[in-house]
Amino acid sequence: MTPPFHIVLVEPEIPPNTGNIARLCGATGTILHLVGKLGFSIDDRQLKRAGLDYWDAVDVRVWPHLDALGSAFPDGRFWYTSKKALKTHVEADFHAGDFLVFGKETLGLPEELLAANSEHTIRIPIFSPIVRSLNLSTAAGIVLYEALRQSGRLERQPTPSP
Repeated sequence: MTPPFHIVLVEPEIPPNTGNIARLCGATGTILHLVGKLGFSIDDRQLKRAGLDYWDAVDVRVWPHLDALGSAFPDGRFWYTSKKALKTHVEADFHAGDFLVFGKETLGLPEELLAANSEHTIRIPIFSPIVRSLNLSTAAGIVLYEALRQSGRLERQPTPSP
């Protein structure tokens, strides 16, 4: 069986974004990792509403900090997202089981983390000089589906839902 991808949200702040990403994870068999201080409670009504009734389909894991996650998966390949990265998400070489790491909505990931992992730091191109960033749940969907495409997971036709 192909190992699942992992989406990692470091200190997410906006419940609907996390709820939407949880729904994305449920739809794709992706594991969701919530890391650090969350800007909401896991029981938040807006979080649950955005994920609709799909929470039972999501493998959610909570970590006190990114080092704890890394220690639990010492052989994991981590891809860090930043609008400042040189490499785009389509230039990454994703493998099944990779961790796709996204920072908090207001600040992104810490600069020192990105600098230490520049070879595994990616961005989604934005063509407008006016738009500073994409919504977190949109960005997660774009990167995850590129990873799924590269790993051949989109070549199999999913079972249609009723």
